[in-house]
Formats: sequence, C-alpha cells, structure tokens
Amino acid sequence: MEYYKFALLVVFLSYIERCWSSSCVVDSFTVKQDFDPKKYAGKWYAQQKKDPEGLFLQDNISAEYTIDEDGTMTASSKGRVTLFGFWVVCADMAAQYTVPDPSTPGKMFMTYQGLASYLSSGGDNYWVIDTDYDNYAITYACRTLKDDGTCEDGYALVFSRNPRGLPPAIQRIVRHKQEEICMAGQFQPVLQSGAC
Repeated sequence: MEYYKFALLVVFLSYIERCWSSSCVVDSFTVKQDFDPKKYAGKWYAQQKKDPEGLFLQDNISAEYTIDEDGTMTASSKGRVTLFGFWVVCADMAAQYTVPDPSTPGKMFMTYQGLASYLSSGGDNYWVIDTDYDNYAITYACRTLKDDGTCEDGYALVFSRNPRGLPPAIQRIVRHKQEEICMAGQFQPVLQSGAC
C-alpha cells in the first residue's frame, strides 16, 4: 500500500512540475504591446535586479537610452562592479538594439560592449516586458534555454525614472509581472547612492 501512495505522489509531483514549467516557457512570455522606443528613451535607474551567472553590475545601475537619426536605439549604462573579489569600480557599458521582428518591437536584441578591457562584450535578448514609459520598466533576457523551453540562465531589471524608487501601486504591477516571467522572489534591491 505504501508503494502505491509513493508512486501516486511521484506522478502527481511530476505533473505539477510539467504544468509549472510549461507556463514558464520563455517564448510564451508577453512583452509590451506596441512598444515605442521614442517614449522609452531617456534616463532609467535600476531598482531591482535578478542577476545572470557570472559578472554583472551590482549597484548604482542606470541607463540612458537614445534614438539615433535612423531610428536605432542605443544606450549608455553605468554601474558598480566588483572585480577579482575586492576591486570595486564604476563600469561604463554601451549597447545598440535591433528589432528582429517588427511585429513585436518589445523583443529586441542587444549588442553590448564594455568600455574598458576588463568588461565583457557580447549580445543578449532584451525584452521590454512592461513599461508605462513615465514611471517603470521591466526588462528581461534569457541567455541559455533548457530543452523544455524554460530559462537556464537569465536576468531581469526593474527600472524607475526616479532613483528613489516606485510608488506602492506600481510595485504591485511589477510583482505581478515578475510572476509572469517566473522570477517571483528572485529579485534583489539595487542601491542607488549616486556613487557612479
């Protein structure tokens, strides 16, 4: 009798895991509908972050987005990073964004370059999950997918136009969006002390 209970429990748990992972398939995440880069342009301050594996900006993260004459969105970002476990420096990054599918302008590809030799360069997806353009933005990137379509290694940032944070009503919206991208409870606050 105990064996049947155990077998039933295993089947039930695997079903729950499959249901959970199918709702966390990255391609099922929605992004800001009719994303408008011109409204998005300007200065943003990170309030929360979920780090990827490896080196990532730790605090005082800000990004200034601009739209070039040809309509291309570019950004210059700053933030503090710890190198070699003890050396804290302000890092400058530059990025350029392309839109692979014009029907979903909120799903971009970001090519980035560290403006110092110790910083990395590369490319990531850059999805604007949601924004109201005036107060908050939630961005998401998945660097590595698992075989089931869920994210193996990804990161996300919650931005505010105000370095002092977001009002409670908007924090509720942000928490809901964090759940939608299967990252609820994984975000850390980002210090904004003006150090960079």
